[in-house]
Order: sequence, then structure tokens, then C-alpha cells
Amino acid sequence: MSIVKLDNSNPLKSIDLPPLPLLRPLLMIGHGTRDIGGQKTFLEFASVYQALDYSRPIIPCFLELTEPYIGESIKLCISRGFTNISVLPILLFAARHNKFDITNELDQAKKKYPQLNFFYGKHFGITPNLLKLWVDRLAILDSSKVNPNKVKRSETVLLFVGRGSSDPDANGDAYKIARLLWEGSGYQAVEVAFIGITYPRLEESFRKVYSYQPKRIIVLPHFLFTGALIKKIFQITIKQQELHNHTEIVCLPEIGIHNQLLKILRERELETQKDQVNMNCEMCKFRIDSLNENIYSHDLNPDYYMNTKSYHQNIWKTY
Repeated sequence: MSIVKLDNSNPLKSIDLPPLPLLRPLLMIGHGTRDIGGQKTFLEFASVYQALDYSRPIIPCFLELTEPYIGESIKLCISRGFTNISVLPILLFAARHNKFDITNELDQAKKKYPQLNFFYGKHFGITPNLLKLWVDRLAILDSSKVNPNKVKRSETVLLFVGRGSSDPDANGDAYKIARLLWEGSGYQAVEVAFIGITYPRLEESFRKVYSYQPKRIIVLPHFLFTGALIKKIFQITIKQQELHNHTEIVCLPEIGIHNQLLKILRERELETQKDQVNMNCEMCKFRIDSLNENIYSHDLNPDYYMNTKSYHQNIWKTY
């Protein structure tokens, strides 16, 4: 198994960002990780984005697992005299953290500091920029340097790996972006796997991929930054290569600090400033639960999530 190293060394190269209409501070909220490398990469991502435009401050923080937390960063905004704050979840898909946990933090802050106005933006989502990022990376894997055996795309299966969520809307988006990436690509097939929370898990999807009898498997970890889960994906992939040495397995790295991400981030910030944030809430289980007046029946009880199998059967529905 080979992990392909890609050059993201100059993320500021050839980026032309439209000007911001307002000099409103931006609160960038990451998921949070205990992995030191993941923490540093997120903070570096915020610094790189700040370097593109110093007209307003960017304040990075984390939802959980590591500091600074959201509440601390909101206090920092207040100490600098700001009352209007743009807020962006630095997340690929919209799930519980985006729809419920972050918004709950903002609601609590609003109660404590009624003078504040939050302008909450959209997650990264499925965009042409992200698709282009993966398309460009897959093109690199066609080169003779990375593909010395010249394995054809028709003999190659893509294995798209997402985080996994308790929200079926987010899990569905993982399947959608994988399908969009595969359509017209020439690859034999695409399968989707998750590293946690939901199914199919990575090992299970590997078994399905082998049924195609491919000569080559390309693993795509759809993660923003490094962390424990990315390392777990690499470990599982290495093990699979040891067990199936007749099949070449190539693993791409996480997205990392990339031009395309910076462009999407600017789009999301502009949306908050122009009141143009559009979110698809029709299939959101939290919205449907709230309409049924049972949004708080179990969502705040962490024990409810412990039995993954029963939770999957009872809660993974939007109908």
C-alpha cells in the first residue's frame, strides 16, 4: 500500500478573492481533535486564510476535545468591541455538530450576551471546487510515476471514505459526492465506507470492493485535516494490502490546506455577509424531530448513542 504525497506547499498561489462588503470578524469553528497535528493544521488553515485578507480578524476555535472552545473565542470578540460576528462551521457535511451542537453554543452565548448578533454560515458541502480537488488528485494517480504498472481506470475501483454520522442527511451526501466523482470518470466502480458511527465500515467495504476483482484500489479519505481517524484509515488500508498483496492499493491523503478549500471558505463568508446562506433542511432529522416536538427526547443524553446497532435501527430514518 502506498500513501501518495501531494504538494500543498503554496496554498496562496494564484488565489484571487472577491472583496468583503463588511469588516465583520469571522469565527471559524473546527470539530476539534486530540491529535496535535490536526490541531496545528486547523490553526494554520485559519492563519493562511487570514493572510489572504487582513481587513477583519479571523478567530479560530474548536467545538470539542481541544481549546480554545467557542465560548472563549466569543469572549475574545466581545473584548475587542465586536457585537456582529460571522460564524462558519469548518465541516465537510452538515450533521449534528453543524445543525445542533454549534447552534446550541451560539444560542447560549446569545442568552448570556444579548447584544451579540451571529451570522451563521454554511458548511463546505458538495461543491464544484471540492469535486475539482479530487478529480485533480485522481489525475495525478494516472501518471507513470505513481502508476508504473499502467493499470487502467477500468480496472480500478474507488473507495470513498467518510467520517460517518448519526445524521442520514450527511451520510447521504457522502454517497452523492462519491457518485458525482465517479460519473464519467472511467473507473470500474465506486464504493463508500465510513470509519465510525454508521455503516458500511471500511473493512466491510473493502470486502465488497474485492468482489469486482480490481487490479487497483484507490482509497479517498474525505477529511479536512489529519487526526486519529485518518491514521486509522491508513492502518486499516495497510493491513488490507498485507492480506491482499495481489491487488495494488493506493491511499490518497486528507484534503489539507488547499486552494479549493480557501475559495469555498471565501464563498461561505461572503454568504454570511450578504444574507445569502442557503441550507437544505428538508431531509434533516433534527428538523423533523422538532416538528414532532421530540427534539429533546434523547438528543442530549450521550448514553443513547452508545449502542450503535440499536441506534442505527431506530434513529437513522428521516421518515
